[in-house]
Amino acid sequence: MSVILATAGYDHKIRFWEAPSGHNSRTLRFPESQVNCLEITHNKQYIAAGGTSNIRLFEVNDSLTSNQPVLTLEGHGSSVTSLGFQKEVEYLYSGSEDGTVKKWDLRSPTYARSFDCKAPVNSVALHPQRSEIISGDQNGSVKVWDVGTSKCINELFPDAHASPPKKNDSNSNSAPSSSSSYSSFGLSQRASIQAVDISEDGRTCVAADNHAHVFLWDATDSTDFKPLTKFQAHRIGSYLLKAKISPDSRQLCTCSSDQTARLFDISRNVDNGDDGGGCVDDNASFRPVLIQTLAQHTKWVWDAVFSADSSYLVTASSDHSARLWNLRTGDVVKQYTGHKYAVTCVALNDSST
Repeated sequence: MSVILATAGYDHKIRFWEAPSGHNSRTLRFPESQVNCLEITHNKQYIAAGGTSNIRLFEVNDSLTSNQPVLTLEGHGSSVTSLGFQKEVEYLYSGSEDGTVKKWDLRSPTYARSFDCKAPVNSVALHPQRSEIISGDQNGSVKVWDVGTSKCINELFPDAHASPPKKNDSNSNSAPSSSSSYSSFGLSQRASIQAVDISEDGRTCVAADNHAHVFLWDATDSTDFKPLTKFQAHRIGSYLLKAKISPDSRQLCTCSSDQTARLFDISRNVDNGDDGGGCVDDNASFRPVLIQTLAQHTKWVWDAVFSADSSYLVTASSDHSARLWNLRTGDVVKQYTGHKYAVTCVALNDSST
């Protein structure tokens, strides 16, 4: 299969779709819970689904159509909120509301390493060039973990009232009490970090809180993130659910309870000026520009994933559907319907390698 597209959500089912036709080609059951997150391996061999405490791996092309998982990973004590694969599929990483980030080597059903975030984890992302995992948690903290040493090498609090930094024991695999690279954007109160991501070129890290504030850093030095800008991605009072950087490292998609996904240009050479879309920016040297507001969903938009060439986007919504968008025009190319309840996660792999 050249294009793998899958959705899942509250109906305990993972559905595979033929992207051009919208046909539901295969359905897997996830019987014990709703599905919170999905990820497809780079080689298109496996798909991982995270639910309440368990992660299940399925073969994408199961010729026996057994629909049984090839591996069940057990070790989290609460809902798995985010997961991903290392590019060569050497390991899987995950974050959970149990307050930990875990690394799994996929040769065993138990985790190989566990990182104590000391707060429920909402989102995790893997650095594309270094063995580092970035996590965002409900205490408003963004942490950078060295996978090899199990150390937290950086912690960032985007708000102004986080405690001043204190060094932790260098041998500990739990988070330091605060930042080795303290970064404040001047918010009046700490909010839950709902999403984190890092660009494919490794230059830009994004974090977004549940009040739709988005923070961008220059992530060239993992131990010393440099603040670039903050802005309000969706209207005040809306709840942000996901923030994702495109494969070309130039665009940022945010998803919200306001029933929209928004697309911003985050390339570093954008001219300053009014974006006309209510994008509030406090850094005159770097202004994200609102490109598109994708507004055809009728309920919350939970998740989004870019195509490999960054020209298309698939969104997942509480309106029981997913939509494929042409980002050049802002039009819906195809709608995928069949789920009985909210669609909370989507995975796409259309790469040619």
